[in-house]
Amino acid sequence: MEKREVAQVLEWFSDMGVSDVLNTDSVKPSSGQITSLSKLKQAMAAVDISIKHCATNMVFGMGNEKADILLLGEAPGAEEDKQGLPFVGQSGQLLDKVLAAIGLDRTKVYITNILPWRPPGNRTPNTQEVALFRPYVLKHISLINPRVVVCLGGTSTKALLQTSDGIMRLHGRWTSAEGVSAKIMPTFHPAYLLRSPSQKREFWRDFLIVREEIQKVASYF
Repeated sequence: MEKREVAQVLEWFSDMGVSDVLNTDSVKPSSGQITSLSKLKQAMAAVDISIKHCATNMVFGMGNEKADILLLGEAPGAEEDKQGLPFVGQSGQLLDKVLAAIGLDRTKVYITNILPWRPPGNRTPNTQEVALFRPYVLKHISLINPRVVVCLGGTSTKALLQTSDGIMRLHGRWTSAEGVSAKIMPTFHPAYLLRSPSQKREFWRDFLIVREEIQKVASYF
C-alpha cells in the first residue's frame, strides 16, 4: 500500500470512529459515526484502494438485517462483481442448497465478505487488504448483531480470528474473536468444495452444528 493510501486510510478510520488505527492488529470499532448499514456502506465506498478501480461493482452484503446467522466470505468473484451481490455464482448456488437442507434461505440469514471488491484475477486478498477492511467487518457484524457467524473459508476465518491456523484444523468447532459477541463457526468455502467435493460431508456436518445452535433461539425452525 502506498503512503498516500495509508494516509487516506488513517483519515477514514478516524472519520468512522475507529480507534487505535496505527496498530491494525488491535483496531477496534467504536460507535462513532457509523450507526447504520447505509452509513457503513457509504464509508466503505469512500475507501480509495487499488482493487476498487479494477472492480465493476461494490459488493456490500444482502439478506435479513436482523438475522441470527451471518455468513462471512472472502471476496466477490466474477459473477458477484457483475451483479453487485454476494454469493450469486456457482459457489453461491451450492451455499443455497446447504442452507435449504437445514431449513434456511437468504431471507433468514445475512451474507457479506471480508472485501467488498473483487481482487484482480480473483486472487486471494492480501494481508494489507484484510487489515484495512477488518474494522469494517467488525462494524458490519455488530450492526447485524447475529448469534452465530459462519466463516466461509480460510481467508475469512484467519481475518476474523486473527490466527494462522488453517481451516482444516479449525472447522467444525465453535470459537470466538475479540470484538465479536456471536459464536463463530469456521467451515469451508463453497468454491473449495466445487474443487474438492470429498469435503462436502464435513461442510454439511459443520452446518448441522450451526443448525442445532440456532434451533435453541430461532422461531423459524
